[in-house]
Amino acid sequence: MSARTAAAEISGPEDFARTFNVSRETIDKLSTYEGLLRQWQKTINLVAPSTLDAVWSRHFADSAQLLALAPPDAKRWLDLGSGAGFPGLVLAIMLANREGAKVTLIESDTRKAAFLAEVGRRTGAPVDIRPERIEKAATQSKLGAVDVITARALAPLPRLLELAAPAFSAQTTGLFLKGREAETEVDAARARWAFEAELHPSVSDAGGRIVVIRALEAKTEGQPR
Repeated sequence: MSARTAAAEISGPEDFARTFNVSRETIDKLSTYEGLLRQWQKTINLVAPSTLDAVWSRHFADSAQLLALAPPDAKRWLDLGSGAGFPGLVLAIMLANREGAKVTLIESDTRKAAFLAEVGRRTGAPVDIRPERIEKAATQSKLGAVDVITARALAPLPRLLELAAPAFSAQTTGLFLKGREAETEVDAARARWAFEAELHPSVSDAGGRIVVIRALEAKTEGQPR
């Protein structure tokens, strides 16, 4: 079963395991994550309540699909505005057996950052949690080289690229979960930024798109828009 076509059929851990070809250990860690999400949701608004019964498709599969679009040897990941951990914390759990892998999660809400820390502790996920504003934390000087930058439902693409740019290098890939207006957002972003872009259909949202960004550079005065 292909992960690119089957997320709509994911109703629980067994479906997820078959679709993404992950180990029982990974499923156990994601199940721990699910339990903590339900527990903390009672006091913190982590996700829309209407999505709780579709955690494995709406949140876990939505996040996991990014792994197939990343460079196969990517080790240094950065997730912007992590919220409840989607996609960054799910990816960290799936990357746990990749030697040297680490996912930095930036989340300025201290309560959500505490939730991320608890899930990281309970699952042993290779995460580095930064309870700071993105503008302060997401820079190469603070993080070093980053292979992949991810974000979901954070900001329109022009603003998202502005937030991500300080952490981008020539080798960085951006993987951004977007909605139906993804193509329009890409066009709008080209007014200020030069980049290579690919759009892929989301497996968890019929109208959603994954925007893949490479070779990001700010345009200089006089460059075509």
